[in-house]
Amino acid sequence: MTQIKVPQLGESVSEAIIAKWLKSEGDNVSADEPLVELETDKVTLEVNAPAAGTLTLISVKEGETVEVGALLGELGAASNSSAKPAQKSEDKKDDTPKTESVVTPNTSDQSLNLSPAVRKMINDNGLNASAINGTGKDGRITKADVQASMDSGSTAPAPVASTSQAAPAAPREVKDREERVKMTKLRQTIAKRLKEAQSEAAILTTFNEIDMGPFMELRKQYKDKFEKKHGVKLGFMSIFVKAACQALSEFPAVNAEIDGTDIIYKNYYDIGVAVSTPQGLVVPVVRDAETKSFATIEKEIGDMAGRARDGKLGMSEMMGGTFTITNGGVFGSMMSTPILNRPQSAILGMHKTQMRPMVMPDGSIEARPMMYVALSYDHRVIDGRESVSFLVRIKEALEDPARLLMEI
Repeated sequence: MTQIKVPQLGESVSEAIIAKWLKSEGDNVSADEPLVELETDKVTLEVNAPAAGTLTLISVKEGETVEVGALLGELGAASNSSAKPAQKSEDKKDDTPKTESVVTPNTSDQSLNLSPAVRKMINDNGLNASAINGTGKDGRITKADVQASMDSGSTAPAPVASTSQAAPAAPREVKDREERVKMTKLRQTIAKRLKEAQSEAAILTTFNEIDMGPFMELRKQYKDKFEKKHGVKLGFMSIFVKAACQALSEFPAVNAEIDGTDIIYKNYYDIGVAVSTPQGLVVPVVRDAETKSFATIEKEIGDMAGRARDGKLGMSEMMGGTFTITNGGVFGSMMSTPILNRPQSAILGMHKTQMRPMVMPDGSIEARPMMYVALSYDHRVIDGRESVSFLVRIKEALEDPARLLMEI
């Protein structure tokens, strides 16, 4: 019998939700064939079969939460029969130790088959598992069974010390033409981290505007040769990444982070690029962006953005950024105040390029392709002078692209 367990999920990620089982009990599977999709607070990933065989047991249902190392199911020898060997797995239950089981004072033999999420729910509420009627397969206890038992009062929780924390409000009744949909793990984490950013940091935003004409003319002049040589189009993002690296080198506080009572200055530039996906916003990171060419940056961003939308981006590719760029302009945004991507201290917001009448240095008025840009920053580590000057450097680089080549 081969056990299928939750793999390591990446740095700081300890649990996942069972998003979808791709196989059913009794199905024959090949080695490395996808069995189940897990949804973490960062990405959706597949768990593959560690060997060929028959999926004899599914231990955790869709929608339940599991921790790293928890048992997902078991594989037995491959079978030519279409019958599902669930009974065979049950017969072996008493002889096969459940390595993920934790026996607590209030548990019984029945609790040895609890899923990690159900076990946690029972332990957190101090309940007696033997007093709960299981309605799941083979009498297994589900989260709904635990909740029903708590609601009915048939198994009272153990006495606990009183706290001053108010009980969470009960979900409101759903009205006609409304639909209640549980937030995905990714969306829950996004909500939590954005709230933390607003609560922990002293966020301010400064604005400027950029005449995108010079860069657009340069791109028009060389776009065909660039694409022919490098196999990728020259977009706005690569020049903003390069401009940001140059500005960050001049104003290191914008690339720093607060750690307790210390400030950590980072002498490298790992630039996060916000990407919208059907599951939510993710931020893949271009490592050591200051050392890479425009073409390399465009290729990396295009590749990671595509895989992010397909849910195939690795968690390591979204961790450790020092500064973030987000482009609301692709959706038509004219101006916004982006929220920090903690623990970073600043984020640059790009917006839609719009033709507007501008007064030129000689007093004439011309229609110019203008973009508003915004820098949200943590005022605890970045002063107003630094934030404004940083954004001016971005403006200068985009309005005179030769400055990037000359590094001035």
